[in-house]
Amino acid sequence: MHPDTPVYNDGVAGVVKALKQIPAGLGKQSIASIDKRFYVLLFALRFGKVMSYQRLKGSNGLHRLLKFAAALATFGSAGVGLAWGARHGASKAIRVEGGYRLSGTWSFASGGRHSTWMGAHSAVQNPDGTPHMRHGRADDRSFVFRRSEAKIVDDWFVLGLRGTGSDTYTVEDLFIPDAMAPARDVLQERRETGPIYTIGSTLLYASGFCSVTIGLARRLLEAYVELARGKYSRASINSMAANNAIQREIALLDARLSAARAFLHAEVRATYDAAANGTLDVDRRMRLRLATTHGMNEASDVSIAAYRAAGTTAILDSAPFERRFRDAMSASQHLQAMLGHVEMVGRHILGVENKLQNL
Repeated sequence: MHPDTPVYNDGVAGVVKALKQIPAGLGKQSIASIDKRFYVLLFALRFGKVMSYQRLKGSNGLHRLLKFAAALATFGSAGVGLAWGARHGASKAIRVEGGYRLSGTWSFASGGRHSTWMGAHSAVQNPDGTPHMRHGRADDRSFVFRRSEAKIVDDWFVLGLRGTGSDTYTVEDLFIPDAMAPARDVLQERRETGPIYTIGSTLLYASGFCSVTIGLARRLLEAYVELARGKYSRASINSMAANNAIQREIALLDARLSAARAFLHAEVRATYDAAANGTLDVDRRMRLRLATTHGMNEASDVSIAAYRAAGTTAILDSAPFERRFRDAMSASQHLQAMLGHVEMVGRHILGVENKLQNL
């Protein structure tokens, strides 16, 4: 598929609008965070890929920052989405009258082939090159523009997660009006006060990615179970299902995955409730950080075990292992799965010197 051709399935328009967390004033489709995790998990289980979450990750909560008219114009219809790439330090956004002049290249625009809008994160500077200050700090903003205004580079040739279409894109001296340049996760500019918007983008991303990896792992484990019921190993006269070691492994893998899912859902619910009643603090954020990173790593281990157990069957294109395993391994490399997050939580529990980040 050509990277300049947006793709969208109208059959999932209502789910898309709900997952984008549109506030009441823009369509009354916002859903609770725990329900969003369920939707993402369901898509991963059904299709064995992460399109469902990646399709929406850029737009998640941005409408809480844009002024109403701009948010309505951008996200008002169910079939409109936004994608953006990872922030880096090589872009340039120059403050000018009425807005900004944006230049730069960004990668990992997951869902960009399915979106009408693109976004980009950049530090802001004055025309003389000095940092632009706002709210007592160096100004850092997210800039929103139509996909047609960017040059899309078809470079998403990767091991797994191919369905996300996470291409690279470039803009050069593009004018972005003030109304389309919100500051992400800056309290002073938040316009919506619901629980989703209080939690913030980082932990929402973490919860979504964790749901995807758990869904992929569950599908791989189900494929392992189905295979074991009818396959005979060359090293045994009995079917895999009659092997005590296989029986034990399947039960333990199921326990690990179920426990990770239960931990995630419990902490998402507790975090959502805390955000709703105004008691969301660092302790609660740490718990969700631990649940998401732990869950992603547990899911990765289960995926590996299920793939290994399938033997040569796992490498066949015709079998249900190969593509899901590639997706699972690619998802495991994401920042949200890095064990440095767990170390941060450990320091918090111990009460020692700590740097708080990705909360």
